[in-house]
Amino acid sequence: MNKAVRQFSLVEVLVALLIALFLLAFLIVPVINVTYIAFADRGGGLTISHFGAFFSISLMQESFWNSLIVALASVFFASMIALPLAYLTIRFEFRGALLIQTLGVLPLIMPPFVGAVAMQLIFGRSGSINLLLNDWFGITIPLMEGLTGVVFVESLHYFPFILLNLTVALNNIDSAMEESAQNLGAHGLRLFRRIVFPLAMPGFVAGASLVFIKVFDDLGTPLVLNVTNMLAPQAYLRITSVGLEDPIGYVISVIMVAFSLFALWLSARALKGKDYSTTQRGGSSLSRRRLSTAQSILAYGWISLLLLMVLSPHISIVLLSIAKVWSFSVLPDAYTLEHYKSVLIDSPRMIVNTLLYCGLAALLDVILGSAIAYLILRTKVPGRQALDFMASAALAIPGIVLAIGYLRTFKGITLPGMDSQVATIWIMIAIAYAVRRLPYALRSCMAALQQVSVLLEEAAGNLGATKARTIQRIVVPLMAGGILAGFVTSFITAAVELSATIMLTTTQSDAPMSYGIYLYMQSIAGRGPGAALGVLAVIIVALGTYFSHRIISSRASQTGIHAKSE
Repeated sequence: MNKAVRQFSLVEVLVALLIALFLLAFLIVPVINVTYIAFADRGGGLTISHFGAFFSISLMQESFWNSLIVALASVFFASMIALPLAYLTIRFEFRGALLIQTLGVLPLIMPPFVGAVAMQLIFGRSGSINLLLNDWFGITIPLMEGLTGVVFVESLHYFPFILLNLTVALNNIDSAMEESAQNLGAHGLRLFRRIVFPLAMPGFVAGASLVFIKVFDDLGTPLVLNVTNMLAPQAYLRITSVGLEDPIGYVISVIMVAFSLFALWLSARALKGKDYSTTQRGGSSLSRRRLSTAQSILAYGWISLLLLMVLSPHISIVLLSIAKVWSFSVLPDAYTLEHYKSVLIDSPRMIVNTLLYCGLAALLDVILGSAIAYLILRTKVPGRQALDFMASAALAIPGIVLAIGYLRTFKGITLPGMDSQVATIWIMIAIAYAVRRLPYALRSCMAALQQVSVLLEEAAGNLGATKARTIQRIVVPLMAGGILAGFVTSFITAAVELSATIMLTTTQSDAPMSYGIYLYMQSIAGRGPGAALGVLAVIIVALGTYFSHRIISSRASQTGIHAKSE
């Protein structure tokens, strides 16, 4: 019997029950409540008439198909961006491969709705590119018009999910299989299509399913681009304009949850029964192929074009934040720092609120993630796998659906000594952030604990340490890198959350930065301060990511030194 998994104690059972109650109260019950309202008639019975009413409305039919088409199209174009970047930098001698991969992940640190505004300045009807094309060739490209603009922005923002997963998958392919195929005459596209891509399919499917879910559920980007004929904007508009009693808003929410769960199920189903394992670790033993001069020119040219498009939102948002006037011109006509001054004077509370809400959410995530990981990997507590399932299911719950569930479930509930407004802000926003980011923290904590040998815990126990002291002095310090990674991932993704924020925020004084950016971006006059606030959000996220990597690398090197000395 594996000693790593032992019998459970009363304390561990109580911890599991508390976690289960938390997930039940703040994830399962709100989603069930939303689902119930979608099927409930006025007398409290069950009916499917609301779904019939939904599909009888032409706008709702259009919104349904638009959301599905936009999500699928975004997956396709995101794949077209990520595949060559991953394949060229992993499988060929490519100078600057690490820099290219790093730059390729940068879109994730900017809120997609901020990127949408920035892309309008570059690729919009009166954007820099179209102004140049019109002057030089008398043509314009409608990249930012309607659904095309949404697909364009979403593809550029979410392709890193595919890039990151593909990079890992390509590194883990057994090099002997690829070299054998080359010896048998397979080269170029045939080698990629028959050998490399099929073996990297798990990574691609994982990334593609994430892109589909994120795009299908995104609210901010369509709203900023004034595209309301999609499901997420319609859910928001129905609930905010018609009211919490409108059943169509709940029907939309149920459809969004169903398609998110379907995407996760389909990704698992696509890989079921197929073997992608290899006998070697791969990656390091692979002899990277050289590109010819012509191939190098073509590859570097294509990657440079891709990276220029990928980084264009970052460049334009910085320019907008310091632009005094930027209208119908390739670049701003004048520059100023007044926007930053205005933001620091008018919106310091938003910055503080972001740090507060996201910090509380990330702290709660790593506490829950560490506890669930320990229960799963180190105990035999009954139902521990159910905790993993419930926590991971939050990934498929759109932020707007969770927010609607909170508004419906906790409406009118107050805490002792707190008014309803404060309770709404502190409880619903912070916990909504935490619940939606819990899967990220859980996976980080699980990975960290799997790398901690149970022999260390057993040795501490043999020396007389109690279980609590062993966890405090042995387990938690050795998991610190994974816990920190989970904290930072939860924090930075919560900092750019808009879907739940826009539904739950009641007053501007209690709003986080994401809500403030959205409000600023609603008018042309406010886009300068909005861009400045967006730059500050990106800086906060980037600094958090950078220092977490530094700390994790430092701890890893110290661990390696200690291991060598022992």
